[in-house]
Amino acid sequence: MLYDSAESWLAAPRKRVVLFAMSGLGKTHVSNMLRSDGDWFHYSIDYRIGTRYMGEYIADNAKQQAMKVPFLRDLLMSDSIYIGSNITFHNLAAVSAYLGKPGAQAKGGLPMATYQRRQEQFARAEKQALLDTGYFIDRADALYGYPHFVCDTGGSICEWVSPEDPADPILSALSQQCLMIWIRGSEAHTEELIRRFDRAPKPMAYQPEFLLRVWTEYLALKGCGESEVDPDDFIRWTYAQALAHRQPRYEAMARNWGITVEAADLAGATTPAAFEAVVAAALAAR
Repeated sequence: MLYDSAESWLAAPRKRVVLFAMSGLGKTHVSNMLRSDGDWFHYSIDYRIGTRYMGEYIADNAKQQAMKVPFLRDLLMSDSIYIGSNITFHNLAAVSAYLGKPGAQAKGGLPMATYQRRQEQFARAEKQALLDTGYFIDRADALYGYPHFVCDTGGSICEWVSPEDPADPILSALSQQCLMIWIRGSEAHTEELIRRFDRAPKPMAYQPEFLLRVWTEYLALKGCGESEVDPDDFIRWTYAQALAHRQPRYEAMARNWGITVEAADLAGATTPAAFEAVVAAALAAR
């Protein structure tokens, strides 16, 4: 690891970390806290995906919808209006809206083939955004003079890596440049995430094999065809299984490539110094 002890971490003049966990466990909250201090550069993988790698997909999808409205179509065809996404660190809704949900189109769903294609686009984008981390480390230092760096990953990072493979290209690159930190939630956190998701289901990215399995199981369980699937019901039904699917993958990433910190411990870290102390304790206990 980049820092192999609590002492080397605390003494490092340049601290570089990658945070990974399920969405909702504090990655972005911690990253924003560190950035607000002024010495940490915050690299958001989801922001990079939406602005660099999926911006055209998102804008073209919006234009496709606008072209169905004669008034807007005429303005678009004459280059009189411009349609684009307004993605920020705090508003990534355009990415989620593009990913969508599979199921009945009358209920806002997408045909499964379209959904799978968008999942593949997102997977390519996330892999590349993760591999861009080194570029942003150099950029943050050379261009802006930030001594410290935090990479705020999406919850789906574990879907695209092989944590038991010592030659995994993404994990190899990240671990050489940063300290990999898994934010582990408790059972209570998991239950709260499920309750939160049930209230407001949001699109997610899934490993293709996992998606195919749960889709096939759902159709068999409900006794329905693709065009009859309620999109929100499907992703609600899938969410708890996705948590169970991801948990051992996160654990393997932390065991083989980094360290584990408890979400409860990080929740109480309201300053960079407190964050550094939590990380130091995890390194000492490793």
